[in-house]
Amino acid sequence: MPDNSNSFRKKQPPKANTGSSKGNPSSSKAGGNQVPIDFNFNKENYQLALGIFLLALSLILFLSFVSYLFTGDADQDVVQRTFWDSIKNADKKAQNIIGLLGAKLSHYFIFEWFGLAAFGWVPVLTWAGYRLVSKKDLLPYNFNRFTISSIFYIFWTSIFIGYFVWVFDLQGGTLCGGLGYAVNHFFQQAIGWGGIVVILVILAGWLIFFHGFTQFDDWFFAKYFKKDSSEEEDDISTERIRKAVQVDIEDELEKTDNSFRKATPPSPVPIIDEANSITLETEQPKVKQEDIIVPKPFEEVTFEIEDKTKEKSTLPNEPFKGGPTFIIENIPEPAPPTDTFGGDLDDDDINEKVLKDFGLFDPTLDLGNYQYPPITLLSEYGNTGTKVTEEELEANKNNIVETMRNFQIGISSIKATIGPTVTLYEIVPEAGIRISKIKNLEDDIALNLAALGIRIIAPMPGKGTVGIEVPNKNREMVTMKSVIASDKFQKTNFDLPIILGKTISNEIFVTDLAKMPHLLMAGATGQGKSVGLNVILASLLYKKHPAQIKFVLVDPKKVELTLYNKIERHFLAMLPNAEEAIITDTKKVVYTLNSLCIEMDNRYNLLKDAGVRNLKEYNAKFVQRRLNPDKGHRYLPYIVLVIDELADLMMTAGKEVEQPIARLAQLARAIGIHLIVATQRPSVNVITGLIKANFPARLSFKVTSKIDSRTILDTGGSEQLVGNGDMLLSMGSDMVRLQCPFVDTPEVEEICEFIGSQRAYDSAYMLPEFYGDEDNETVEFDASELDPMFEDAARLIVTHQQGSTSLIQRKMKLGYNRAGRIIDQLEGAGIVGPFEGSKAREVLVKDLEHLDEILRRLR
Repeated sequence: MPDNSNSFRKKQPPKANTGSSKGNPSSSKAGGNQVPIDFNFNKENYQLALGIFLLALSLILFLSFVSYLFTGDADQDVVQRTFWDSIKNADKKAQNIIGLLGAKLSHYFIFEWFGLAAFGWVPVLTWAGYRLVSKKDLLPYNFNRFTISSIFYIFWTSIFIGYFVWVFDLQGGTLCGGLGYAVNHFFQQAIGWGGIVVILVILAGWLIFFHGFTQFDDWFFAKYFKKDSSEEEDDISTERIRKAVQVDIEDELEKTDNSFRKATPPSPVPIIDEANSITLETEQPKVKQEDIIVPKPFEEVTFEIEDKTKEKSTLPNEPFKGGPTFIIENIPEPAPPTDTFGGDLDDDDINEKVLKDFGLFDPTLDLGNYQYPPITLLSEYGNTGTKVTEEELEANKNNIVETMRNFQIGISSIKATIGPTVTLYEIVPEAGIRISKIKNLEDDIALNLAALGIRIIAPMPGKGTVGIEVPNKNREMVTMKSVIASDKFQKTNFDLPIILGKTISNEIFVTDLAKMPHLLMAGATGQGKSVGLNVILASLLYKKHPAQIKFVLVDPKKVELTLYNKIERHFLAMLPNAEEAIITDTKKVVYTLNSLCIEMDNRYNLLKDAGVRNLKEYNAKFVQRRLNPDKGHRYLPYIVLVIDELADLMMTAGKEVEQPIARLAQLARAIGIHLIVATQRPSVNVITGLIKANFPARLSFKVTSKIDSRTILDTGGSEQLVGNGDMLLSMGSDMVRLQCPFVDTPEVEEICEFIGSQRAYDSAYMLPEFYGDEDNETVEFDASELDPMFEDAARLIVTHQQGSTSLIQRKMKLGYNRAGRIIDQLEGAGIVGPFEGSKAREVLVKDLEHLDEILRRLR
């Protein structure tokens, strides 16, 4: 039998042509050529050298500037001479700590040019040098914006101080520098005292156009007139937003260069035995070197992908946002009276008139300056490339072929596809071989390969092959940064795009939660379930505006989802009387689920009135101003309910939890409420048939037994996973094996910190109020503490014969919390009946005369 040991032998590189050593006096005695000295002049070396120079320069400037404040007068004689004259004149030395160089630099920067504002050059040079040396940013801000802003304030500060130096005739050469003095000299000669007005107007224009300070009225009134003593924590909502850190194109490309590799599939190597010829085709992962959206203002970046069959990719450099691609003029939405357009126009004519005058409605204008999290908040984890060697492929191939041969199973061909976690070997058995016979060899192949777990797919869907998934010895870490920065995620047009990981062929798997429409997750403890939840939530935070999506987070373990407390007033939804947005108490979970059912019913009523079938059509109609807000219509954000541990809730609440979850799963898809439910115990008493039937999309990490795998996926396989984010996704009849990206807790904290530091809504998104049986029996009422608008609200309710909180909100222009307290007081006074779920409260008083008697008694 021929020797097959060299079938995977690596190709030896061709020997270098050394040429003849004859006549070459530099050749060594052994005949080898002397290697010439080659200096490595590349971009990285230039950047490192420049960075070190800038750091040294910033230190020299700082020390010389500080020394100048004490020795500047003594060095005046030295600086008036030329540099070389001062060196030759040894009897007069500079007193500056940096010597003659420091005296000269500080004289020009401080006295001749900028005054004390010259100190502003030090942080600019320090940051620039640090950035070039360490490839990182010194501060969590955009370097380009910081540099431009610093240069402006250096010039402006010199001019501003120079005004007072000129007016009061101060000896202020050191204070304002020659620049500030000269500019104010011109102003005084041209416009007199109006120079200070010009200086301040320039500052105001800079603040408006560069920093975006366009809402001084909001800040002023919120600070001095609208703040209640019990709501002092809302002060943060009036602070200006930190600008998003934009990503520098060159640095980002260098950082992510190792994450993308061009596949070069080797040629098939024939293996000849006695019976047939087997060809192992090794298919490297088809990695697309995807474009990274890395914005840089005012330029268009064009770069060429290595694949010569593809065209050049040209991406517009715009800020990193996942929001709308169109711009709507920032015009405040008016509330015109009903007779504004005359009585002869119908509703369609009025809507067209409003649309023509004011344009499309933009729900994001309330937080118009909101900035999406930048990619730089996510961490790098070094070289994460696949490290499957040809030797490992050869050994696995031989073991598979030998095992099959031992059981009299012939193979005509075998092909390998390398993934981040496992390698898929596709075999084509000879004619007449039963597939079930191969399927039963799962444990035997695992024994021969000494692998953690072998999964056999017989047959492969859509192919005439049998798949054998073998775990790699060296697994690839799929980082969150690499998938978020991918072109596939950046350019997706899904309503709720979520990243689930990389497939076995190294393709990034992005899907739409709105189409799933709910997701059931399971996995044993420590197999990556909590990381998977964070990946899904981070995906949505990177693509959606706070006006477009709200989260209802249920965390019975009380520690997994607390990181998201910082974005409460941006992205979270809660009950009106709840203390915290993240629900940990089982009783509050029941209330929240029932509240979501009420929200679902209310939304269906709005869809019915609007004549549409789903949330997308309803919002499109509202954006086109074809729905009247006075009739209760409003823009409806998506709501995503996340339950981290269902087993604990089912054990403590049982049917109280199961029924609202099943009802939401059955009906809530059309109105934009989607569920993500996770559990570490996928047993039939936790994932009941009622819940399971309405979750067509299921995601399973490694579980402990085949029974658990069948409970979650209706088939085995997840017990053979290798853990640490290795998972199976079942969507209908499709089964996909994925490697979940890794996102660490500090990364999630930085994302939430970045979002939480920006201007937010006044409160979290309020769900409809829901009272249990105990709450309905104990409605508190104190006639001495009635709201000042209690009587007006009572007359409004009786007049309309509709006992709803939304009516009080809309007609009296009150907030939800205050309107809710008034409706509770109306119930305590016997004017309206108790809470009845999605129905409006019954009005017990039928006329105003009867109401006046009740009000007189209360007085």
